[in-house]
Amino acid sequence: MEQSRERITEPRPDIPAPTAATTERGLELLVHGVGGTTPEKMLGDPRTVRVTGDDTAAVFRRAEEVPDAHGDAAPTLDEPPGRGPVREAYVWCNLTSGNGTRALWLLLLPFMVVNLAHWMRPAAERPGRPVRLYGLLVRLAALTLTVLLVAAACEVALDLVAWQCAGAPACAGRHSWLAFLSPTLSDDGWWSRPGRRLALAALAPTLLTALLWYLSHRTWSAYESHRPLAATAEPGPDESALARPGFWYGRRLGARLRAAHTAAGLLTVAAAVTLPAVRFDHRPGGPALLYVLGVLLGSGILVWAGAVIVVVCRRGRSERRLDQTLDRHLLRALPLGAVTLLLLAVAYAGWSRPGWHSGGRLPGDPAFGALMLAQGVLVVALAVVAAGLHRRLPDPRAAMRGLGGPAVALLACALGGVASGGVAQRVADWLDGTRASLTGPPVTLTWQASAIPPVLAALLVLIAVLARRTARLARAERRRVRAEHPGEPEDPTRTRRIARVRAMATLTDRAPLVVAVGSAATLIVGLGSLVGALATGLAPAQAARNAGDTVRIAAETCQALGSWLIGVGFLLFVTWGRRAYKDASARRTIGILWDVGTFWPRAAHPFAPPCYAERAVPDLTWRTATWTERTGGRLVLSGHSQGSVLVAAAAWQLTPAARERVALLTYGSPLERLYGRWFPAHFGPAALAALHQDIGCWRNLHRRTDPIGGPVRLPDGHGPEVDHEPLPDPRAYGRTPEHPLPAPILGHSDYQEDPVYTRERDRLLARLHPDLPAPRPEPGQG
Repeated sequence: MEQSRERITEPRPDIPAPTAATTERGLELLVHGVGGTTPEKMLGDPRTVRVTGDDTAAVFRRAEEVPDAHGDAAPTLDEPPGRGPVREAYVWCNLTSGNGTRALWLLLLPFMVVNLAHWMRPAAERPGRPVRLYGLLVRLAALTLTVLLVAAACEVALDLVAWQCAGAPACAGRHSWLAFLSPTLSDDGWWSRPGRRLALAALAPTLLTALLWYLSHRTWSAYESHRPLAATAEPGPDESALARPGFWYGRRLGARLRAAHTAAGLLTVAAAVTLPAVRFDHRPGGPALLYVLGVLLGSGILVWAGAVIVVVCRRGRSERRLDQTLDRHLLRALPLGAVTLLLLAVAYAGWSRPGWHSGGRLPGDPAFGALMLAQGVLVVALAVVAAGLHRRLPDPRAAMRGLGGPAVALLACALGGVASGGVAQRVADWLDGTRASLTGPPVTLTWQASAIPPVLAALLVLIAVLARRTARLARAERRRVRAEHPGEPEDPTRTRRIARVRAMATLTDRAPLVVAVGSAATLIVGLGSLVGALATGLAPAQAARNAGDTVRIAAETCQALGSWLIGVGFLLFVTWGRRAYKDASARRTIGILWDVGTFWPRAAHPFAPPCYAERAVPDLTWRTATWTERTGGRLVLSGHSQGSVLVAAAAWQLTPAARERVALLTYGSPLERLYGRWFPAHFGPAALAALHQDIGCWRNLHRRTDPIGGPVRLPDGHGPEVDHEPLPDPRAYGRTPEHPLPAPILGHSDYQEDPVYTRERDRLLARLHPDLPAPRPEPGQG
């Protein structure tokens, strides 16, 4: 969009209502996919005009199709219908990209992944108790991730820095900025008391929680608060939940979850500050009054934590209407109550306690062990519910037989656990690499970080197996390529290249296997890590000291590698994220995963990256509805890649009368190949079949070389009505009069350059117009 702003970027409110000729021509609304593009490229014209929208997302037209653009008389909107449809481009790439600082959202990847698990629920005949239980379990798992993140920050700031390092003269002497906290170096200064050190260190996790609240609130105002078009009809029983009026309006739910998770983070900090002081006051001969106050404070934290859990358990919104209610008392009470308890905890811990000295580590092992156990129980319960739902309404195309959601939730918990353990391990090494003066982080976190190498080893074995299968498939594809071009001179190099691209494109269909192996390895290794931590109370290297040489070397290697892999992975993650926001090729590489993750509303975790579809879908719905209502004309929603998902979601939001005037043209579409398999409750066969029945008409283009897009595969024999036969790629095997130079292998790109695209678009427009016959199919065309 940046290039377009150098030309004509101001909206044109003076554009007149479409004329009869414009209505006769119809409208083609183009929606781009992964990685973004410019309106100039989408419309094939260097001069474009923004007709509606803002700098974040907007609709563009060619300048010649806007009257009086640049003051020139260009009355092309009144041209006869033979010139083809009016073309508009909806550019939404700024919703998911921007400056390099937005790459920091990648650090919240576990939150995004667990939010994905919420939408991976298997299909159900009707909403009922299992469906509600599934959502409840995912929301609770998401809450544990927030607590885990803040607890990890408390471990670093309170335990490693304020308690252990500041309390050890050797460690504090190596870090001069800790001198005022050290009893020895500060001559028992005011801040050197253990409780006051903890109170001061609590500022770091508190600021982290406040930052998460700020990011969530800011994006909530920019995304969740965009009001969708109010639908007038209730979705049918087979329609996707995406057809509900309030699906893309998560304002109330987002606010409730944000308040609950913010309170949970603050309560975690309050508990981390309170518990060490209560343990000291509980000693024989300790101050009775302080002990009673500590017990009361701890009870208040538990009661408020129970209130947080109750709020999370209640979904608190209805998708069947535009729920504009805001629980303002709740939104204020939960965080303010948690802030009050945190301030009381700081005052309580900072009270003078003669004879209190820091030693060893803070009691973090039970807390992190309990969190890990709770996450495991929630994931297992989620798997039981998902298996039951899939058994009641089987879907043979559903990923992992309906267990994709529990597997992804497990991976989210694993990401949070290993990140917490790795960061704590790296900070401990930085403070005191020799570990002569520090006890180190809780052994549970060390075991979690040490689990990374075994899981990676299992994935590497799987990658080797997949590489072998892909090579075997590529050899089989060579025969198919030769058979598709009889009579042409064979070019072995070109044949191998086409076959290899086709074989590599099938790796997308192996994603369920990769997730299954990764989640199974994570579950086994994670369970072993928890048992090892609880049974031995020692880090892996220390626990295996008296074992055989092989076990001891493996434990030492895993512990050392796990810590370093976290550090290196963190740097690579941020670097890759920044590059993805600035470099189009890198953005395309990870774009599909990121766009899938941020497509869905934040219904499970409010601190996940914002949902761009809560802005894009209402934009497309409003544009489509206003066009059809004002003109009664024909409109083709043309979506490429992720854009095809957006146009389908927008079509679901239209009224039945508007849907009849709309056609879908999707190409390179992951609607069934990705969304239908991983999100069967919303893009399953029944939902896509209902969408096909309700809209005017639908056509889908795909290639065998496309690693993302594929056929829609509608049930009951409707597939050929929607799915075109695979487009040839490359369009010519060798040199021909039409292609004197070697034709490129396009894969996922440049669908609009294929003549089939224009032909299918014109057919859709003709089918929407009952008075015009559809173009006669050319010989050999589907």
